[in-house]
Amino acid sequence: MAQDMTLLWGSGSPPCWRVMIALEEKNLQGYNQKLLSFEKMEHKSQEVLDINPRGQLPTFKHGDITVNESYAACFYLESQFKSQGNKLIPDSPAEQALMYQRMFEGLTFYEKLIAVVYYDWFVPEGEKHDSALQRNKEVLGTELKLWEGYLQKVQMTSHLYGSIQKSPFCPTFLCFRRLSAERYPQLGKYYALLKERPSVKASWPPDWLEDPKGQDTLKDI
Repeated sequence: MAQDMTLLWGSGSPPCWRVMIALEEKNLQGYNQKLLSFEKMEHKSQEVLDINPRGQLPTFKHGDITVNESYAACFYLESQFKSQGNKLIPDSPAEQALMYQRMFEGLTFYEKLIAVVYYDWFVPEGEKHDSALQRNKEVLGTELKLWEGYLQKVQMTSHLYGSIQKSPFCPTFLCFRRLSAERYPQLGKYYALLKERPSVKASWPPDWLEDPKGQDTLKDI
């Protein structure tokens, strides 16, 4: 089953991690995988472009079927292996609606995170300004307060909290290793729960093992 699957991925990428967590949750270990380097621009290699013309990771194949968008891959895995492993999408209409809302709202969250974390990577040297980066950090801080409020409304022991731990948007929060738990206590609790989940431990990015504290960029958010 999993032997017919192939994943090309990059370490530390939430979209890649999202698919890897879904594969673990659905008990689909043993798939073919290849770790590529963003720094070496291997995601723009012909090997990737032949599968994903956008030159992005992850790229996922199941037999002759290709699914390159990470959320789409998670939905596909849940649909094809609904009775296997853990359920990724809750049955309750209310919980399902909230999960979908937070999942797609998480795309906006991710954009604001990327604007800070990869500022030096994406912005050309001559166009960088400390004021622009500071502005991006303030926007991210506002976003974090919004999600802090969302989690405040969900009891840690509730079924819904268990559902969102398995949901496809959770890898975005795993990027906040240096986030102040005192400033964002609910996000800190959520992160602590996520990092102990077996599917997360099994797919933990290898370069994060070498740098367990994470980037300094986020420590003052």
